[in-house]
Amino acid sequence: MSTYLPTIKQLQYLVALSEHGHFGRAAEASFVSQSTLSAGIRELESLLGVTLVERSRRVVRFTALGKQVVAKANKLLREAEELSDLVQAAGKPLSGELRMSVIPTIAPFLLPRILPRLRAERPDLELLLREETSQDALESLHHGRSDCVLLALPFDTGDAAFEHIADDPLYVAFPKDDPRDPPASIPPEMIDNGRLLLLEDGHCLRDHALAACNRAELRASASMIATSLHTLVQMVDNALGLTMLPEMAIEAGILEGTDVVARPVESETAKREIVLVWRKNSPREADFQLLAEELRAG
Repeated sequence: MSTYLPTIKQLQYLVALSEHGHFGRAAEASFVSQSTLSAGIRELESLLGVTLVERSRRVVRFTALGKQVVAKANKLLREAEELSDLVQAAGKPLSGELRMSVIPTIAPFLLPRILPRLRAERPDLELLLREETSQDALESLHHGRSDCVLLALPFDTGDAAFEHIADDPLYVAFPKDDPRDPPASIPPEMIDNGRLLLLEDGHCLRDHALAACNRAELRASASMIATSLHTLVQMVDNALGLTMLPEMAIEAGILEGTDVVARPVESETAKREIVLVWRKNSPREADFQLLAEELRAG
């Protein structure tokens, strides 16, 4: 056995550099100075007696061996996280630090309602939040940067466990006094694909909205130009088209101060399922189930 072993911190620096491809951004993500991160990686290379990263002024390039070391480092860091989780799980339920990724079409509408009560009822829980798209959130989960993810199905979560939180129906939103405004609900065939505004690629709500319409031609013609639901609402309010909104956002008041009207869609697929996702066989599974209960109670 080698007398000198890499430290967890050195491996974290190496993985951060691999993820960000830039020393400055990797250092910022690691909450250290760039010189500290760079020195840590050089110490790791000196310890191992190999070059892991080829450095130049503009490009950070990992050697073939460096890529293998990063893959192994990811695995070791994840096992270290699980060791910490095991100890955490043995203590008071739903306490200590818990890192949760939340997608942007849930975070601003659900969390403000839930977090004050959660802080009051679970004062020993330190909930650290990060807002990410579904794919990025799941990558954070599987690489150990997050402990759990709050997102919407259908979405491929891979080999992960999850708990149902709520069903979230979808609505069609359009300018007030639209001549095609029905009295109660809107059948999918009434949705004008020439006026449909959706979120840009990368947001799972885009796919949920298209599935709710149940019309394949919308996939090619929808104008996917907005980065947030609030932007979509402003575009609709300015008579630039119509869009799809989740009930959660409407109940949170996203239409307040606008002349936008929303009607439910007449479709069994016009909804998304809000779930809490975590790594299968996590030692903190009981904590995540408790957290799911708290989220459902909100």
